[in-house]
Amino acid sequence: MTHINVLDPGASPLDYYGFELRRLREAANLTQRQLGDVLNYTGSLVGQIETARKVPTVEFSERLDAALVTGGLFSRLLTLVMRSQLPAWFQQVAELEARAVEICSFQTHMVLGLLQTPAYARSVLGAVHKTDLDDRTAVRLARQRVFEKDEPPVFWAVLSEAALLLEIGSRDTMRGQLAHLLTLEEDPRINIQVLPYSSGPHAGLTGSFDLYRFAGDPTILYTESYGSGHPTANPDTVKDCSLRYDHLRAAALSIKDSAELIRRVMEDRYGAQVA
Repeated sequence: MTHINVLDPGASPLDYYGFELRRLREAANLTQRQLGDVLNYTGSLVGQIETARKVPTVEFSERLDAALVTGGLFSRLLTLVMRSQLPAWFQQVAELEARAVEICSFQTHMVLGLLQTPAYARSVLGAVHKTDLDDRTAVRLARQRVFEKDEPPVFWAVLSEAALLLEIGSRDTMRGQLAHLLTLEEDPRINIQVLPYSSGPHAGLTGSFDLYRFAGDPTILYTESYGSGHPTANPDTVKDCSLRYDHLRAAALSIKDSAELIRRVMEDRYGAQVA
């Protein structure tokens, strides 16, 4: 257990967050309990975050910035904290997501992390083990803040129909997840297409992949296996998968027809009445 008196602000972004929280709290002559009362959290939680034993949330950071008048310090630090809490092999992906001007994703069997609801993400992450599940879920969802930037990336997602039918979590979880996809239908920067089973053999049979495009850097192709990620800028590989993605988008339903299929699955498979 990390002791507050030996917390090293240079050890990690989470340690630095805790160090600054402690420093500014003490400068305001507040105990952990008093600050917790102001924030509407427990003093125990404040202490856990100060000692880098608990990952802060967006809401906690925003309340902290307001209470200690930090000018948004903790909200800005939170991006680094969340990225540092990702598995080491995935941290580069979070950096790619944050820098990309366009992201193209093909998923064979589930909704990808950038579009997941809290309940769906929790079910995915808890499929094998439930250790630190709250924190791991919060860290995954924090990646979605890329859509809140002044200039968010243009995002294309091609989902296999299997992603709609594989029941992850519960019927309620799936209804919520599919409803969330439908709320994105009118966002011109987020484009979701479903690749139906009826399309037959397609260009993505080898597996899921993502393409990250940048304003001044080469496109990066990212693929994933158990416990490891494989980014590459090899021109031939990137060119091949870019062509594959074009074929996948052409074979998929239109954005409008994809939304209709999502609505139909919600009604027929998960019992939702969709207006």
